[in-house]
Amino acid sequence: MITTIVQFALSEPISLEEAARRFRSSAPKYQKMPGLIRKYYIRSEDGSTAGGVYLWESREAAEKVYAGEWRTRVAQLYGAEPVISWFDSPVIVDNALGGTVTAAA
Repeated sequence: MITTIVQFALSEPISLEEAARRFRSSAPKYQKMPGLIRKYYIRSEDGSTAGGVYLWESREAAEKVYAGEWRTRVAQLYGAEPVISWFDSPVIVDNALGGTVTAAA
């Protein structure tokens, strides 16, 4: 499994309410996205940075999305190019699922 942290600096800070509105509008695009396990939308407390934390089945699945129209759509929606950081995720603890521990195959 792979985790990516995507961040983009906003040209003007956005409120938490505005961020939530924009995030909700894009959420359906991520439902049932091939290879995506989970996505968390993020916004810095001062509203100057936004992005997401993604858990992917594989780097290949993530790269398919990031290489497509996704980058253009994100840049248009938020007015900034996304910066992507990549991390291996060999073990995950999910307390929402009763403390389930998942290990990468």
